[in-house]
Amino acid sequence: MALSKPAPRKHIHTRDIKCMGFERDDGLWDIEGRLTDTKTYSFENHDRGGIAAGEPIHDMLIRLTLTGDMVVEAAEAYTESSPFSLCGEVTDAFSRLVGLKIGPGWRKAVEEVMGGVHGCTHLRDLLMGPIAVTAFQTIYPARKKRGNPGPGKKSPLIDSCYAFRSSGPVVKARWPEFYEEPESGPIKAGEKKAG
Repeated sequence: MALSKPAPRKHIHTRDIKCMGFERDDGLWDIEGRLTDTKTYSFENHDRGGIAAGEPIHDMLIRLTLTGDMVVEAAEAYTESSPFSLCGEVTDAFSRLVGLKIGPGWRKAVEEVMGGVHGCTHLRDLLMGPIAVTAFQTIYPARKKRGNPGPGKKSPLIDSCYAFRSSGPVVKARWPEFYEEPESGPIKAGEKKAG
């Protein structure tokens, strides 16, 4: 099923995000992301002398190097295009990510070291969402092949989303030891589990 037919409208803005995960020869992992914003119209810009339709307003890149346990070993960012010439200065803040772990508390930790005037909204959002998810999608399957999380250990996927809810059919089939009977029938999208 597709989205419904939209009302008549005019295209104004495009944000493209591309993230990739790489297994390095030294056993570490590189997760790279790029965020590009463009407009469908040209407009004035003091620092750049104007920005043409289709020309990136933002074009920003990130690379995190992670251990198999998703701890940041190295972090760098580069701002190719931004509305202000000083925006690229904030990329030095990425060194403060070293030692943080992608997992529970990641968003809070990123906000603490790069929040507000200490970072860039666009780079921070890329880190907290798409980069973190790409890291998980890259590293978790490889760890699973190597035997992690291991017999008797609860997968971090359980209760991470609707499909992996502990009372759902996916958990029942893949991790029956962690399956929980629904308290009052199956949970439908948008409902909350009782309790």
